[in-house]
Amino acid sequence: MADWQILIFVLALATATLTIRAEYVGPRYHIYIFKPLTTLLILLMAARIQQPVSRFYQQAICLGLVFSTIGDICLMLPSDRFVAGVASFLVAHLCYIVAFSPGVQFASSLSAVTLFMVVGVLLLSLLWPHLGKMKWPVLAYVLVIMTMAGQALARWIQLKPPGAWLALLGAVLFILSDAILAWSRFRRAYRPSRAVNLSTYYLAQWLIALSVGAG
Repeated sequence: MADWQILIFVLALATATLTIRAEYVGPRYHIYIFKPLTTLLILLMAARIQQPVSRFYQQAICLGLVFSTIGDICLMLPSDRFVAGVASFLVAHLCYIVAFSPGVQFASSLSAVTLFMVVGVLLLSLLWPHLGKMKWPVLAYVLVIMTMAGQALARWIQLKPPGAWLALLGAVLFILSDAILAWSRFRRAYRPSRAVNLSTYYLAQWLIALSVGAG
């Protein structure tokens, strides 16, 4: 990584650490400051890359990070904005799908997406009885995030552009992060779950952003 990327990484690591700490010991306003700031730092890193895989890819990933920041804000507010947060992240994943799709043949994409859909069905089968009014928003979100991961896999297998493996790993970590969040919200929360959820989320976003210029 270049010096400026290392600097942004250190800053993002510090703000992510402060966010996780505040989730457990406070103060609450640290979450309001450092949670979106971490995602914005990741966005800054992606936007500053001078030689991206393609400008279209860079722009789509950056737009996804913008909607991710909106999702972060919705999910941290005192009043329940969970549906708005889910919708924001759904749009972010649509942006990632757009980034991962150019040049990927439909047959390859369908096979990869189907693989991840199996994972989605298994996850939904565990959560479904506990979702209540959130059944259909969560179903829509799972369909989109699994499609996103499938596109990342198909892109890596078929095209093997620079950094494709980073995007794929980021997509898988995103699924893990959201699975932990959903389990905590709808089934049973464990004390370490928030730290694991946020750690995997920020790492996922960092890897996807880093894929913009990885050679």
